[in-house]
Amino acid sequence: MSEATRELMAQRFRSFLPVVVDLETGGFNPERDAILEIAAVTLTMDPEGNLMPDATFAYHVQPFSGANVEQSALDFTGIKLDDPLRQRVALSEAEALGEIFRPVRKAIKSHGCTRAVLVGHNAAFDHGFLNAAVNRCGIKRNPFHPFSSFDTASLSGLVYGQTVLARACRAAGIPFDNQEAHSARYDTERTAELFCAIVNRYKDLGGWALAQREQGLEDI
Repeated sequence: MSEATRELMAQRFRSFLPVVVDLETGGFNPERDAILEIAAVTLTMDPEGNLMPDATFAYHVQPFSGANVEQSALDFTGIKLDDPLRQRVALSEAEALGEIFRPVRKAIKSHGCTRAVLVGHNAAFDHGFLNAAVNRCGIKRNPFHPFSSFDTASLSGLVYGQTVLARACRAAGIPFDNQEAHSARYDTERTAELFCAIVNRYKDLGGWALAQREQGLEDI
């Protein structure tokens, strides 16, 4: 990555690096219900300032001790907790967060940013579960901002008139397979494409370039 491109990313979101996150869970209560899958997609930028997905990290997660898992959540996601392959590869919450946070910290540094900001579809849900898991695991160096986030449900409602992930992706020209949906990896990768499409469309319409020009005028 060139120094100019690195500086573009560092400037674009006030030194925050957007990282797309999706979690599949055993319910809606972040303090009580288990995280079953977690995935993150780091983003990067080309020399023209176009945002694009970079790398994907996805893990099955073992329910924490005493965690609740609603059968309705398993029916919705299709996750089978007793699947032998899942049982072999699933990580503890602490291990999964460590595997996610390590490359996120590396991406923050390589892009000249100061910390990550979570991007999610209905981001408050994923952010709440992530923060609860960080607290349970006693993690002191959480690379994500504790409360700021970018919500692609709101952004796609503004840009495309759609708030459901599948419909928003199709409106943006992004293929979406309903059979693959509700796995953390698939939903995170489609959400990353959607977020990049929204940011790049705004740039192409002159929004980001206009903001840069206005800032330059203020500095004169």
